[in-house]
Amino acid sequence: MKMHRADETCGIAQAAVVMGDWWSVLVLREIARGHLRFDALAGELGVSRKVLAERLGRLVERGVLRRSLYQRRPDRYEYLLTDAGAALLPLLVAMQDWGDRWVLGDGTVTGTAAPDGAEHARVHAQVGTRIPEGLVLPSTHGVDLPVVAPDCAGTVLFTFPGAGVEWDEPIPGAVGCTLENRLFKDAWPDFRRAGVEVRGVSTQLPHEQADFARAEAVPFPLLSDAVQRLASALRLPTFRGAGRLRLKRLILVVGPDGAVRHVLFPVQDIPAAVTETLRLATASASAGAGPGASAGAGASAGAGAGPDDTEE
Repeated sequence: MKMHRADETCGIAQAAVVMGDWWSVLVLREIARGHLRFDALAGELGVSRKVLAERLGRLVERGVLRRSLYQRRPDRYEYLLTDAGAALLPLLVAMQDWGDRWVLGDGTVTGTAAPDGAEHARVHAQVGTRIPEGLVLPSTHGVDLPVVAPDCAGTVLFTFPGAGVEWDEPIPGAVGCTLENRLFKDAWPDFRRAGVEVRGVSTQLPHEQADFARAEAVPFPLLSDAVQRLASALRLPTFRGAGRLRLKRLILVVGPDGAVRHVLFPVQDIPAAVTETLRLATASASAGAGPGASAGAGASAGAGAGPDDTEE
């Protein structure tokens, strides 16, 4: 890319050089989603192997990705985000937020979604996919915790815009986070009896969540997605309010294998949603592997590799 001399000191121009083109952006999107191997990336993107190999090579050269050997004879690699690559995730989420609002939407700032909109379709398409393995976030329990609770019959993830936030202006769907946490707190013993863990997630900083958790005696962990690792992994819907990009309210019921089994979105009637979540999570835990944990989940995770998993 030919650059004007003044661009040598422009961070925007330099970042554009690293990203290269839209294929590189989409490669990063898929790696954030957990598609780490060449064939999984090619399948998700529908791109030629030559183009994909070029983009992966460029991103490795620029220090955004690193290759990790997982098989010999022939050598095969997974592509993992470096620290520099992980620092690009908020940019991807911001791009998605802009596209949802200004391209796919009508420009309105809202904390909810229309049932016939793109966000609704994207979120409900999560059923049958798998949350990337090893994804951990800072928690109100003082340590980083896995998003999917280990050794449990299931995990309920509920995202919320932010508890204890003073909104600059009313935003549809943005209020009620304290009520939501209190209702999940009341139902928490029933979730535990079913062998199901509960995780609340917002983009608030860990100390902000910790203050709220102490004040409300929240028994389950709240996870901080301030750096938007979960938001980018699941392409979660967001909106900007009170000076921060925030998660819209939704609920996922996740199996012990990390496969999403049920989605509630948009969440507008919070008490009804918590009651329905308890019903779905209890039934899912009792049934074991449900339809959401089918072959589609493994394919989405990008963990499987067949004999054609070679690179050009």
